[in-house]
Amino acid sequence: MNALIIPLAIGPWQIALIVVIVLLLFGGKKIPELMRGLGSGIKEFKDASKEDNSDKLEDKK
Repeated sequence: MNALIIPLAIGPWQIALIVVIVLLLFGGKKIPELMRGLGSGIKEFKDASKEDNSDKLEDKK
């Protein structure tokens, strides 16, 4: 089981490589726009899941 987990570990060199690839693909000017879109998507997902949980709690009452 441990042999399956070890190759999936991400170290600092892998993170640096991913950052370099993202910079090459999108360029420095496009990254803040991508991060804003990602952040707003995560926020909408959290809000929707909170609304879903509150609906379930109201149904139980």
